Amino acid sequence: MTTLDERLGALRDGGRRALVPYLMAGVRPDWGRLLEALVAGGADAIEVGLPFSDPMMDGPVIQEAALAALAAGTTFDSVVAELASLDLGVPLVAMTYCNVVYHYGLERAAGRLREAGVLGAILPDLALEELGEWSAAGDDADLATVLMVAPATPPERVAAVVERSRGFVYAAARMAVTGAADGLGDGAAVVARIRAVSRTPAYVGIGIASPEQARAATRVADGAIVGSALVRRVLDGSSPEEVQSFVRGLREAIDHP
Repeated sequence: MTTLDERLGALRDGGRRALVPYLMAGVRPDWGRLLEALVAGGADAIEVGLPFSDPMMDGPVIQEAALAALAAGTTFDSVVAELASLDLGVPLVAMTYCNVVYHYGLERAAGRLREAGVLGAILPDLALEELGEWSAAGDDADLATVLMVAPATPPERVAAVVERSRGFVYAAARMAVTGAADGLGDGAAVVARIRAVSRTPAYVGIGIASPEQARAATRVADGAIVGSALVRRVLDGSSPEEVQSFVRGLREAIDHP
C-alpha cells in the first residue's frame, strides 16, 4: 500500500468526498501561490500538470496552459524545485505524459517527484500492458500510479486496471479530451463498474466544471476532479483570491448536497 492509498483511503473512510482541482505547473509565475489558494479553498488533493508539447488527452484550455508554461521555460526540474519549496499539507498527484518521464529517466523521475512531496502520478498515454518499468520505479519510490477507466473500457479490463491502480481510480466521465461540459456524462456508470470490483476510491473527472456538477459527481463517486474550468480562470488572469473563491464554491456544493 502506498502513502497515497493510506491518505485517500482515510479520507473516504472518514466520510469526506474529495475535491481535486487541477493546475498546470508554470502556467503563471505565481503558480505556487495558486496551489496555496486551492488548499485554502478546500482542496483535499491537487493534480499538478507537468507541461508537454503534445498533450493528447487534454483539450484546448489545458493545451494553452501547457504551451504557456513551456514558453515560460518550465522544466521538470523547475517544477519539482517549486513543489519542494511548498508546504501544502494535501496530497499532490502529477499528471504528465510518457515522453516526459522517459526522457528524464524513469527511476530518476519517480524519485525526484517523491522527494518534492508528490505522492502519485497519472500517465494517460501509458497502456496497462506497458506499465512494468514505470510502475516498478514508482513502487520503489512510494509514488502511486493512478490509472483511468473510461466509459468504453471492457468489463474484464476494468478489473485489471482497477487492480493495478494505486491511490484512486480516475473515472473518466466522457470519451473525450479534457474540457468543460454539461452534466455528468457517463461518470455514474463508470464509478459503478469500478465499485463492482474494488473498494479503491473512484474520482470522476473530465467535464466537471461547476459546483452543481461537482455535487452530482460526489453523490455517486468518492471525489471530483476539476481541471479546465479552473485553468481557464487562471489563464484569464484570476487572482489567487478569486481562484480560492471558485474552489470554495465547489467545496461548499460538495459538502452541502
